[in-house]
Amino acid sequence: MNASENIEEAIEVLQQLGLKEYEARCFVGLSQVETGTAKKLSELTEVPRTRVYDAIRVLEAQGLVEIHHSSPQRFRAVSLEEATETLRDQYEARVERLQDALDTVEIVDEGDEEPVQQVWSMSGNDGIENRTEELIDAAADEIVLVIGDESLLTEDFVGTLNEVESGVELLIGALTEPLQEQIQTAIPDATTFISGLEWLHGEDSTEDETAIGRLLLIDRSTILVSSIMPVAKEEKAIFGEGFGNGLIVIARRLMSQGLLTERDPAS
Repeated sequence: MNASENIEEAIEVLQQLGLKEYEARCFVGLSQVETGTAKKLSELTEVPRTRVYDAIRVLEAQGLVEIHHSSPQRFRAVSLEEATETLRDQYEARVERLQDALDTVEIVDEGDEEPVQQVWSMSGNDGIENRTEELIDAAADEIVLVIGDESLLTEDFVGTLNEVESGVELLIGALTEPLQEQIQTAIPDATTFISGLEWLHGEDSTEDETAIGRLLLIDRSTILVSSIMPVAKEEKAIFGEGFGNGLIVIARRLMSQGLLTERDPAS
């Protein structure tokens, strides 16, 4: 990625964090120089000079820019460390406000109908990992997990698995021996095994073919199955809960294929 692409990416991220385009461009422009006047900043960022002043006032109010009241006025960005910490605090504050607001939203009562077993789909690595961690945290008896791609074994995910309570059986399968060794080293309290699900990849799989991502079964009633694109690492998943039938029995047997019978707490 060249310098121009890095600048555009920084501007895009700042907009995602709540800055308007001209504000983001002015901040990135000031991060490239020691100090700058409105004229210099306009030339550097292609933001109209009259709009530079508006953007700077907003950035100053947010603690991202300092102003020297000379003639002409000069501006400078705060340090990168200070700016990122300020933006992080603002972002977290927005998330907390959102959570507080949604917590007070009244749930519409749809009656006393019996809940129907349903399967839902979801996309996005972060969302799927968060849902996976949430399910693991809620486990009471058993967690059966099969990991098909080492990219899914993130630091946060490993931390969640290492925090599983001692009374919960944690069984983790991998499709390859190197991945099993990596899992056993990272999560020493887990029972690991080579899963017998490598056939899901197929013998003639290509780089563009969707592969198994993660399979998760919690307390034999909640299941999450994801697929992942090997190159792009884009993950999609389906999720369902409330199951208590033969489908779960079959799923568990398939997922634990390769686990020695004497080491399986369900045997």
